Amino acid sequence: MANGTAAELPRDGALADAEWLAVAEATREPGRKHAVIRLAAPADIDLATEAAATLRRTEDEITWADGDVRCRRRDWLGAVELSQRLLADPNPAAIRSALLDGLRAEGTGLLRWSREATALRHRLAFLHRALGEPWPAMDDASLLARADEWLEPELSTSRSRTDLAALDAGDLLRRLVPWQHAARLDDLAPERIQVPSGSRIRVDYSEGDPVLAVRLQETFGWLRTPVVADGAVPVVLHLLSPAGRPCAVTTDLASFWRTGYAQVRAELRGRYPKHAWPEDPLTAEPTTRTNRRR
Repeated sequence: MANGTAAELPRDGALADAEWLAVAEATREPGRKHAVIRLAAPADIDLATEAAATLRRTEDEITWADGDVRCRRRDWLGAVELSQRLLADPNPAAIRSALLDGLRAEGTGLLRWSREATALRHRLAFLHRALGEPWPAMDDASLLARADEWLEPELSTSRSRTDLAALDAGDLLRRLVPWQHAARLDDLAPERIQVPSGSRIRVDYSEGDPVLAVRLQETFGWLRTPVVADGAVPVVLHLLSPAGRPCAVTTDLASFWRTGYAQVRAELRGRYPKHAWPEDPLTAEPTTRTNRRR
C-alpha cells in the first residue's frame, strides 16, 4: 500500500484482478507478515494520484546493479512505484560513486589487467610487505581507499563497466609510487634476473616470497643466491629438471651444491643423459643446451 504496508486479498476475493484498490480496512493479526484487506473498492491510477497527491514524488537513482551502472528516474506514490525510465542526464558525481560501489562489490578486476600490470601489482605488494612505506599496499581495500590518487581523472570520466574495462591498471598503479622512489623499483624488485647462462628470467612475486624458476644446468658456477629488497630477502630458487619440474628448491645455493646436488645428479642423469650433469657444478659451464647441441 502507499504507506508501505504489505497487504493481501483473500484468495477467493472478487477484487483480485483490480490493478488499484481504495482500501477502507486492512488488519494484521499477530504473527502474520502481511495485512489482510477486509474492505476495498476498485480504483484506477487517476483516482490514486488525485487522492494521494501529497505522496507523489520523483527520484533519480544512479546505482551499481546487475554488474553495471544503472541510471533511472522513478516515479512514486508513497511506497508504490508508478513508473521508471532511463535517465538522460545523470549526475557525473553520482556515476563516479556508483562505479566505486561496483569496484568495492566486484573488485579491481573490473579494470584491465595485462600480464605486465599484474606483475607490477605483485612486485609493489612484495615491496610493501618487505619494506613498508612508501611502497603502497596492493589489496583491493587499500587501493580503493586511495582511488583519488590513482584512478583520477579517468574514473570521473567513466560511465559504465565497459569504460572501467578499458583502463590499463598498470599505467594507473604507478601513480601511487612517489616519483623519487619510482626509479628504484627495478633495483629493489627486479622484473627479471640474469642467471649464469646469460638468460634473463622473470621473477614471480605472486606467492609472497620472490621465486625464480630456472633450469639447473643454467646455474652451474652460481655461488651466491640472489637477493632483492636491498638485500633483505633472498630469492627462492626453483631449480628445474630438463622436463621443467622443480628438482630442488633452495634459498641457499652454496648449501645445495655441497649437500643436495649429488643426490639430484644421481636421480636424474640416467633419466636425462643428453643433459650436462658434471661432478663439479661449480666449475662447469652453465648452458641452455644439451650435450649433443653443445
